[in-house]
Amino acid sequence: MIRQNPMQKTFSQNPIAQRSEQLFNREMRGEKRGQIQLLTLSQNPEIEYYLYIPPSGGKHNPLMITVHGITRNAKEQIELFAPYADQFDCILISPYFNGNLFKGFQRLGINGKGERADQALINIVDEVEAITGVDSNPMVMFGFSGGAQFVHRFAMVYPAKVARMALGASGWYTFPDLTCEYPLGIKRIRNHHSVHFDLLRILSIPACVVVGELDNGRDEQLRKSRKIDHLQGIDRIERGKRWIKTMSAASRALNLSTDYEFHLLRNAGHSFQECVSQGSMGELVFRFLFQHGKRC
Repeated sequence: MIRQNPMQKTFSQNPIAQRSEQLFNREMRGEKRGQIQLLTLSQNPEIEYYLYIPPSGGKHNPLMITVHGITRNAKEQIELFAPYADQFDCILISPYFNGNLFKGFQRLGINGKGERADQALINIVDEVEAITGVDSNPMVMFGFSGGAQFVHRFAMVYPAKVARMALGASGWYTFPDLTCEYPLGIKRIRNHHSVHFDLLRILSIPACVVVGELDNGRDEQLRKSRKIDHLQGIDRIERGKRWIKTMSAASRALNLSTDYEFHLLRNAGHSFQECVSQGSMGELVFRFLFQHGKRC
């Protein structure tokens, strides 16, 4: 793995200088193919992310984001997903939301806990566009556990940026309920007037939920309350099934034919590594995100 330092050189804002900056970034921050790089965001060196560019360049398919949970195993995710990025020819980004800055990253930071993780990801994606020349609009996304919470909420706030999403074992979900306040529902958020929810566009994003068949416990990390247990279920399996069922029904009510899928992963619990190595999660996720029309 290669670690790159943030760039110190600055340019003026005219188009020629901006183009020079893009070329400078590509050369110095390096479009290094086939290697996992740990990068720091040029405009904020406190923000780190992993980048993997497949040997073929990955520019002909959507950019893929993979997001860690509270264990913050961003490196493990990109290491285990890199072979699939080679196979499916996509550039892979794994943001690292450190605990000091992004305490509430699962809810995008919108609830006031920590910095805005959604804005950090947007800045990371913009930088990777400059480095690689890939077009990120729209991109595909995956998250595991707390990362799955982040991903589906990001897609709800920025539906135009997300083509498809896959969610691995989210602890709980935001439902397409306009009467229930975020993050349980998508009622307009007080004190965040720039955040709008477009139900039609949200329900147009194909989504797949995968959960280990052994992930049926109520561990310390699982969000528990009478309200959530009643509305969503008592474990990650039941909650994932209910979310997919609700999203599918809401989609059909708007005469949409959006693809929603739920899969149990054999011999896997609440472990990213286990879900990949024993539950075939990598193959399921990448097929759903990149092979449209072909069933997992």
